[in-house]
Amino acid sequence: MFKGVYTALITPFKDGGVDWDALGRLIENQVKAGLAGVVPCGSTGESATLNHEEHRSVIRFCVERVQKRIQVIAGTGSNATQESIDLTRFARDVGADGALIITPYYNKPGQEGLVRHYTQIAESVDIPVVLYNVPGRTAVDMTADTVVRLAKVKGIVAIKEATANMERAAIIHQRCGARMTLLSGDDATFLPFLAVGGQGVISVSANIAPSHVKGVWEAWSQGNYHLALSRHEQLLDLNRFLFCETNPIPVKAAAAMLGLCTPEIRLPLTPLTNENQQIVRGAIEALGLFGSV
Repeated sequence: MFKGVYTALITPFKDGGVDWDALGRLIENQVKAGLAGVVPCGSTGESATLNHEEHRSVIRFCVERVQKRIQVIAGTGSNATQESIDLTRFARDVGADGALIITPYYNKPGQEGLVRHYTQIAESVDIPVVLYNVPGRTAVDMTADTVVRLAKVKGIVAIKEATANMERAAIIHQRCGARMTLLSGDDATFLPFLAVGGQGVISVSANIAPSHVKGVWEAWSQGNYHLALSRHEQLLDLNRFLFCETNPIPVKAAAAMLGLCTPEIRLPLTPLTNENQQIVRGAIEALGLFGSV
């Protein structure tokens, strides 16, 4: 259902609000590049600083702008189960193709709490659910055993694994098989993730280099592993430097360098330092991205 390259969309801001024109341009870039889809209102979209009205508006805007040309997997996670249900129901009602639901942050639920959280959401809203495990942000790690349990729940179809743990991904693939699609949540390890059973990526780098990220997937899918490795290596510096500070600070700055949006970011995040501006600019230049978007 979900495979290939999806972009974890940034949310462009201008004068304190969402920059709808810039968001539209970003979406069109992803469609033009032929990606599988976009993922609004995730970590990269600064969902933690969007109010409820903005969150819903961004999801609706993306669905309406895409017009089914590619898929939209809406970020609808929350640390409150009912709030996540409400957001997921909204995403379904406006026509999203799926819902990306992060593990509840701050609450630090145990594994049984995770199972009940996701099960209740999946049973409450008829939309394909993508689990999202990123313990570095949430302070809770969803174990492989828990993923195996959740793979048996109707409506839960995939997981975005953002731990960069290849052993974890391999175990999930071994034990779940086709019942759970594995999507990488870490650009730097996208290629090795494919080698242990992954079927795609929800990518930060694709905001500014969608064709390059897609190129890795295409080469791999065609069995041209040497080309896939070459393309992966071309992206190594960009993938690394886009995380030189907390995501999405660097990618927002990179998008601004390319004229895609303003560099505006919401507190408590702060603008990219001058030193790292030069590092990110160098990675963009090395890929020949200036003038290409």
